[in-house]
Amino acid sequence: MESYFTDQSMLRRVNRERAMILAGPRALLMQAAHPLAVSGLLAHSTGLDEPYDRLARTAEVMSTIGWGPRDEADAATAHVRAMHKRVRGTLKEEAGPYPAGTPYRADQPDLLLWILFTLVDSVFVVYPKYVRAMSEREQAALWDDYKIVGRLFGLRDEDMPDTLADLFAYRRDMLEGGSLVVTDWARTRARQIVFEPPLPWVARPLLETVNFITVALLPDTIRRQFGFSPLPPTLVRKAMVAGGAEYVKRAVIPFLPGSLRFVPAARAAA
Repeated sequence: MESYFTDQSMLRRVNRERAMILAGPRALLMQAAHPLAVSGLLAHSTGLDEPYDRLARTAEVMSTIGWGPRDEADAATAHVRAMHKRVRGTLKEEAGPYPAGTPYRADQPDLLLWILFTLVDSVFVVYPKYVRAMSEREQAALWDDYKIVGRLFGLRDEDMPDTLADLFAYRRDMLEGGSLVVTDWARTRARQIVFEPPLPWVARPLLETVNFITVALLPDTIRRQFGFSPLPPTLVRKAMVAGGAEYVKRAVIPFLPGSLRFVPAARAAA
């Protein structure tokens, strides 16, 4: 059956790579840096009590959008939109430019846009580091694909940056305009969700490596607000991650068999 994307779509080409698992923790921490988004879309109801179940459901929906039939993608996102309509509230405490009592809705376009942006921005950061460089044309095509995802979650064309240049302007505005404020909840609970998942002890060394990479890949403004350890210094941390990424990109990824390199959904759709 027809899907929203084909194997030639940039969304499939980037998200088929297992290396893109590194984009997820970065995107989640960026999402948590928006006080209204963290209240409306992350810290609400079961998001607090069952975070890993919620993240698994989100990953399943995104996989359905990327590789499943259109009718299944439509049904999955309609369910998510229905849940979003029921989530609304007000900030309990002041957070930067948002006074206590500021209302929020989970289906608020500006909050949905921030969530969508963190996904594509994390791809822009991780894919070139660990897989291969992306041309400007490929980046623009990827953003066009993610705009389809945005529409499925209820965004209108006028709610989203039109061009790649518009998207980068939005990025500058968000990172430099004071809209992002890491709350106490995000500084504690979101960090726990990302850095302390329920894994067996034998997986801890790999988790520590992923956590180190996640911190290095965050925008500096967000990393500082989370209060991550200044040691090793940021430049050293970034250099270590860049060196490891270059090794993976040149000496590991090209030689992996498809069964290891690509996610199951991509292999099933091939």
